Amino acid sequence: MADEQINTEENTEANKGATPKDKHPTSIPVPYVISCGAITKALDRIQAASTPERFTQDFLSTKLNLKGGSPRPVIPFLKRTGFLNGDGTPTELYKEFRNPTLRGKAAAGALKKGYAPLYEINEHVHDLNDRELVGVIIQATGLDSKSRTTKAISGSFKALRSFAVFDEDTALEKETSPPAEVNRRIEPSKPSETPKAPVDLKLGYVINLNLPATSDVAVFDAIFKSLREHLLE
Repeated sequence: MADEQINTEENTEANKGATPKDKHPTSIPVPYVISCGAITKALDRIQAASTPERFTQDFLSTKLNLKGGSPRPVIPFLKRTGFLNGDGTPTELYKEFRNPTLRGKAAAGALKKGYAPLYEINEHVHDLNDRELVGVIIQATGLDSKSRTTKAISGSFKALRSFAVFDEDTALEKETSPPAEVNRRIEPSKPSETPKAPVDLKLGYVINLNLPATSDVAVFDAIFKSLREHLLE
């Protein structure tokens, strides 16, 4: 009965200001919240708040401080994206989302679960720009491109997408990160050796003699004879 009341409130919120071309919310195959900013606030505050036994409207207003009628459709949104079971109990995906290391992956899983009809059209719908995303939404739902509901679906999708990290995002981050420096020992280059040319070495001798002051020729003969015998041969 509580869930029926929540769905009725969600439908009332979604139908406010809806154009004649809008479908009834229950016939739209993807979740949305008209005030999609409430999705961002709820997911931000879920990270800090302790996991409840059941995620109720009381928990939403008192623990997450999201009061009034606008945040009420957040609970059906969390159910359709896999964060909550039908009875409001948090799922394993909810608990993983509260883990900082798993948050991005959990949000990506919730996005693919809740917006499966969009992913059936384009498996990389989370990478599309606003115009391309709206194109996929109107293809999947049959809504008018300018309807309030189409804008709400687009805004809700992007609100959840802002928390998601996909495998390709991680791969791209690794590819764009600077490569690790590799220490290499650079051996100094050895100068090239040139062959040595043979050297023609010639030596000369300069001999200074202090001759005695004498006019005896025999003395000079004896000196030069000694030089020739001991130095010049």
